[in-house]
Amino acid sequence: MRETILEWSAINSGTANLDGLGRVAAAVLPRFEAAGFDAQTIPPGEVTAIDQDGKESAIERGPVHVLSANPQANRRVLMTGHLDTVFPASSHFQEPRDRGDGTLHGPGVADMKGGICVMLEAASAFLKTPFAEKVGIDIVLNSDEETGSHASAGVLHERALAADIGLVYEPALPDGTLAGARAGSGHYTFTVHGKAAHAGREFDIGRNAILGAARLMEAIDGINGQREGTTLNLGVIEGGQATNVVPDLCIVRMNIRGRRTEDLNWADEQIRKVVEEGNAESRFGEDISVDLHGGVHRPVKEMKGGTAALFEAVRKAGGELGLGVEWKPTGGCCDGNNLAAAGLPNVDTLGVIGGKIHSDQEYAVIDSFVPRAKLSCLLLMMLASGEIAWPERVR
Repeated sequence: MRETILEWSAINSGTANLDGLGRVAAAVLPRFEAAGFDAQTIPPGEVTAIDQDGKESAIERGPVHVLSANPQANRRVLMTGHLDTVFPASSHFQEPRDRGDGTLHGPGVADMKGGICVMLEAASAFLKTPFAEKVGIDIVLNSDEETGSHASAGVLHERALAADIGLVYEPALPDGTLAGARAGSGHYTFTVHGKAAHAGREFDIGRNAILGAARLMEAIDGINGQREGTTLNLGVIEGGQATNVVPDLCIVRMNIRGRRTEDLNWADEQIRKVVEEGNAESRFGEDISVDLHGGVHRPVKEMKGGTAALFEAVRKAGGELGLGVEWKPTGGCCDGNNLAAAGLPNVDTLGVIGGKIHSDQEYAVIDSFVPRAKLSCLLLMMLASGEIAWPERVR
């Protein structure tokens, strides 16, 4: 596992690096096929974004890879992972290495090429057991999780509807704790339109889009603090070309988080209300208008029902291995949110133990590799044998 993770992590696969994503898929997929999976590659769904000129344009994303074993089984497990990392081809952080202190250091060693390796070893081992024919396994490896899984959301939803449980191989927290309930998330882009003019000769006929954006942002920020755990972060603003030109365009980009479904939906409604009423009543300034792009893309994952039961099943399997299994809520999101939105009970931090992900200090703990693979394999065996009841799901 150590050598496999080092090999895969040495291939840059930033979300926008389509060539790198192809190369890492060429390294990963044959390993699953050798273990007994049939592979299928599905084109990505359409994704658009607002560019710096305020135009909506398509974004090219990598494909979705689906692997399946035992299609005849009436119980199905969906395993998911992502081939992409947050490190672009231009990143200085490229070379993984064994530090000699019990950790691997490199891009994606934890998030989540290490997780894919855990998935591979667990599934390979399970398919060799006497229980294998009782459970079908579907695996989705997407190429855009780090940017929100917009291009792979349709495949995730479709496969989640056909499964009984979901197992997601994001890294566990540095102390081995799992992520439990997860906040939901949304991304929004506001395009503010004004009217350009010479700042000296015709200042009065100009309509300043940056000032309009400021009024918009003040109104949006007013939504903060009204519901606990619901946050709106105005993170990026782009506008203007020169100090002697009244700017006619300003782009504002924002992320929202909510811990409860009703809060996230409420925040989305408030955002749209600010834009609609602001445009109708000229609140952003005379002849200034705002276009809205985006919305909630990852619903809240709550710790209840089948998901809570599945966490307890993981805890029981961990106990058989002498592994303590605990979890806590987090404000982060992952594909576990997508699976939960389809009604699928899931645990989403079954990968390696590691930390400092999304930074050039990312690491994975080598001694966690085999125990984490054993945990998933034993969980599947206990479910297949009937020692653990299958959690109920919402269909």
